[in-house]
Amino acid sequence: MFPLLAESPNPVPLTPLTAEGISALDPPTRAWVEATGFKAAPGSFLLVPGEARALERVLVGRGTPPDLWTLASLPDALPEGSYRLDPEPREAEASQWALGWALGAYGFTRYKPRARKPAHLLWPTSADRSWVERLARSITLARDLINTPAEHMGPADLAQAAQALASRHGARVRVVVGDELLSQNYPSIHAVGRASVNAPRLIDIRWGEAPAPLIALIGKGVCFDSGGLDLKTAAGMKMMKKDMGGAATILGLAEAIMAAGLPVRLRVLVPAVENAVAGNAFRPLDVIATRKGLHVEIGNTDAEGRLILADALTEAQSETPALIIDMATLTGAARAALGPELPAMFCNDDAIAEALLASAAGVADPLWRLPLWQPYRKLLNSTVADLNNAPDSPFAGAILAALYLQEFVEEGTPWVHIDTYAWNQAARPGRPEGGEALGLRALYDFIARRFAAR
Repeated sequence: MFPLLAESPNPVPLTPLTAEGISALDPPTRAWVEATGFKAAPGSFLLVPGEARALERVLVGRGTPPDLWTLASLPDALPEGSYRLDPEPREAEASQWALGWALGAYGFTRYKPRARKPAHLLWPTSADRSWVERLARSITLARDLINTPAEHMGPADLAQAAQALASRHGARVRVVVGDELLSQNYPSIHAVGRASVNAPRLIDIRWGEAPAPLIALIGKGVCFDSGGLDLKTAAGMKMMKKDMGGAATILGLAEAIMAAGLPVRLRVLVPAVENAVAGNAFRPLDVIATRKGLHVEIGNTDAEGRLILADALTEAQSETPALIIDMATLTGAARAALGPELPAMFCNDDAIAEALLASAAGVADPLWRLPLWQPYRKLLNSTVADLNNAPDSPFAGAILAALYLQEFVEEGTPWVHIDTYAWNQAARPGRPEGGEALGLRALYDFIARRFAAR
C-alpha cells in the first residue's frame, strides 16, 4: 500500500520546525517542549499529548534548508495511524517530504512480513503527486530487485522483471539467450555467463519514437558473482547478489522516464549473467573476442563486469544515441576511494558532467566525478591481445575500469559511467540497510532538465 493517503478521519497534525521555531508554539505546547528537553534537532521528533493523554500533535526537527529526509524516519517510528502536515508546506518542500515519507515506509517483504504497518501521511495539498509516486515506485523497483537473492533473481528472473517493466509502459523488448549470443555476436557476454546453469542473456528494451533524442541506458546485470576461477573469498562473495545493482538502478530509471512520458527515446541494454565456476568457465590468460572486434586477455576472471558492458556499449552506439549512460557495481577501488554512499562518476563531456553534478546536488543524490586519466591507459596493454581486462597494477582500479570501458565508446559519443555500490551498508532515515538506487534521482533530474526542454 502506498503510504500517502488522499483523506483520512482525524489525522494527527505533524509540524516540522527548527530550534528557532519553538518560540512560536502555543504556551502549553512550548511548556511540554521545555519539560521534555526537545531541541528540534534535525531528525528528532516529539509526541505532544492532549486531553485524556491522546496524541494531539507531533513536532519534527528539521534543518535549514529542509531536506528530503526530514520525515523519512517517521513511518516506522510514529504510532500507526494517519498524519497531516501543519502548516501546509510550500510545493518544493511538500514534494520532497512526501517522497522522503514514501521511501521511509519501504520494506522488503518477499520472504518476511514487516513487524508493523507504517504510519500514513495525508498528501500535502501542494505536493506534485505524480512526481512523488513515479520516483517512489522506480526506487522501490530497484531496491526490490537488488534485495532479492540470486536463487530468485538469476538472469532469467531479471529478464522477466524487465519484460514486466516494458509491458507496463508499452515498450518493446527482445532477449538474446545462451548460444544465440554467439550467433548474434555478443561473445564477451557469452564467455562470462556460459559456465552457469542459468544461461546468459542480453535484455534489450526500446521505448519512444523518432524524432525524439535517443538515450542508451546500460546496466551491469551480474546476478551473482563467484569471481569465476579467480574465486572470491567467502567474505567477498557474500554480498554478490547485489552485483546486478547497476541493472536494477537502470531499470528503475527507465521506469521513471517512461512513467513521466519524457520526450526521449530509450534503448535499455542489460547484459544478464552469473559468473560461475564450471569446466567451461573462462580462464585467466584466455583471450576472448568482443562485439567491437577487439580481443581481450583475461587478467582476472573477477573483472567480469567490464567484459559484459563492453558488448553492450558497442551495441548501444549502433543507432548514434544522443547520450549513453552505464551503471555498474564495478570496482572495490571506487568504494575504497569514496565509500559506500558516494558513487564514482566518469564522463567524456565536461558540460554534461557539470550538469549532472548540479542535478545530483540539487536533489541530494550525490555523485563524485573521477578523471578518465589517459596516462594510465598504457596499463591496459597486453602483449598478446588488444587489451587486458585487469592489469596487475594495484593502483587506480576504478579509473582503469573506466578507461577499459572507454575503449568501447566511439569518439564524439557523449558517455557517462557510474561505478556504484548499490547498497546501504547501514540504515539511515529513508534508506534502510539493503539494496539502494544510488544516483537514480540525480540521473532522472538531469535527463528531465536536459531533454524535456527540447
